[in-house]
Amino acid sequence: MVFLICLLIGMMTAFIGAVAGIGGGIILVPSLFFMQSISEAFSWATPQAIVGISLVTMIFTGLSSTLAYVKGKRIDYQTGLLFLIGSIPGGVIGSWLNQFINADVFLLYFGILMIVISLLMFIKRDRSAFKLNPESTGVRSFTLHGITYHYRIPILSAIILSLFVGILSGLFGIGGGSIIVPAMILLFSVPAHIATATSMFMIFFVSIAGSATHLVLGNITWEYAIFFIPGAWIGGRLGAWLNQRLPSKILEWILRILLIIIGIRMVFQGLA
Repeated sequence: MVFLICLLIGMMTAFIGAVAGIGGGIILVPSLFFMQSISEAFSWATPQAIVGISLVTMIFTGLSSTLAYVKGKRIDYQTGLLFLIGSIPGGVIGSWLNQFINADVFLLYFGILMIVISLLMFIKRDRSAFKLNPESTGVRSFTLHGITYHYRIPILSAIILSLFVGILSGLFGIGGGSIIVPAMILLFSVPAHIATATSMFMIFFVSIAGSATHLVLGNITWEYAIFFIPGAWIGGRLGAWLNQRLPSKILEWILRILLIIIGIRMVFQGLA
């Protein structure tokens, strides 16, 4: 019974995470906290064990969805590697800090942050204001479905942001996609399809770094972690498949709604 529940949780969170580019950890973590509160079968799910399992699960979610996005040619590798400069060491730092953090306080404030970010995404952006000369320094050009997009991602800003995202990922096993995807869309005007695919590419590597640190700290309960892996692989593939068939505006709406739901859930859990 525990195996079946873990399989379904892994599949559901990976599917949603791959569609929106958020990784799924931000859904898996509160799901396991909830199961731990209502079932003796999940008494093993300590905060550290949950974070460790989340990061291991996201390795397979990230890999399966990334392989699908590679085939669809949707990943901006140069931007992804730039963000990894900060997010990988951030993941290691966050994983180490995990043992010292009060989870309830985090949930409250991070939930508020999620709601604020989701509301910002409702503000209509004038794309014409972001027209860039493709010959300018630092401007990225990416062609998808015959349309070429141009956007600029400042190196220092990207590294600082990704360091913060990496710390959050390692600290709470949330993958960081819930921050990095809206940041790419809002701050750098990256199209939603490119942002979500590039985010999953990054999450794969960040999750490896965070998982390695939690492995050293002894936080990964492998006898339960392996239950989530098949679901994560299947869900990641299905989510990436659906993502590539949805219009960009629909993807942004999915992300907005998810961030609001997740934020409200985190605020209530932090206040409980």
